[in-house]
Amino acid sequence: MEEFTTVSEAAEEGVPAQAEAPVPAVRFENVKYTYDDDEEGTVFAVNGVTLTIRAGEFVAVLGRNGSGKSTLAKLINALLRPTEGKVTVFGLDTADAKKAFEIRKSAGMVFQNPDNQTVASVVEDDVAFGPENIGVPREEIGERITAALEAVGMTEFRHATPSRLSGGQKQRIAIAGVLAIQPKIMILDESTAMLDPKGRREVMDVVKKLNKEQGMTVILITHFMEEALEAERAVVMHRGEVVMDGTPEEIFARADELETYNLTLPRAAYICRRLQEAGMPVGNAFNAEELAEAICASLQKG
Repeated sequence: MEEFTTVSEAAEEGVPAQAEAPVPAVRFENVKYTYDDDEEGTVFAVNGVTLTIRAGEFVAVLGRNGSGKSTLAKLINALLRPTEGKVTVFGLDTADAKKAFEIRKSAGMVFQNPDNQTVASVVEDDVAFGPENIGVPREEIGERITAALEAVGMTEFRHATPSRLSGGQKQRIAIAGVLAIQPKIMILDESTAMLDPKGRREVMDVVKKLNKEQGMTVILITHFMEEALEAERAVVMHRGEVVMDGTPEEIFARADELETYNLTLPRAAYICRRLQEAGMPVGNAFNAEELAEAICASLQKG
């Protein structure tokens, strides 16, 4: 009988062992999902998506209303199960009802309206709601509340009334409530859509900090192009399909293609493009600082 060398035996014998590939945070395998059939036949909200998100990645998912991006988020969180194909979260199959509880502990979701996520009249009770529901011991809940509020910069509001907070503050409390469950993935489903620019900035600062300092996987569903620039990867959806996938800079460099999906450029990139079309030799820029530098460099050359 043929003998096989185990990893531990290989290490002992000085033979290089093949490292196992890390389990992806999320994997879609030819996934389809439909809500209802209409008179014209089956219409898929998600249509044949194959996508892998690595642990620790910060991915922005872009698309117009009806593109399927929010459905994608709910499939990750096991709020929906695929009509066809397979979705796994750290190797757990979302179609397995027995795994749903564990998946939702791993993949926390923050929705659009922070008021709809408020369940208590005091901030610390609101943050405690999730841990209490998953059976975290009482003595540990207090520690989790403290850590979660520190992470989102809301420690001083621990005993405040959520209804008296600003929109950005409420959404940071909603994020703290998810953090208290200690998920591996944070899904933000249009979580800044109802906030003013200051509130959006507050939330994005927290999200970047969680990704960079804690290594949390972040999946940001958004229609704000400027927010996508904060991510390391951008995925564009159109009619339920993934049509573009790359770094934000790569995606926004393909402006003509973006327009076919009814998406616009970030404001700085749009201004830069118009300057290029007018004959000004400026390099590509995606934010205000880059745009200013590109214009100055062009003027100095001229």
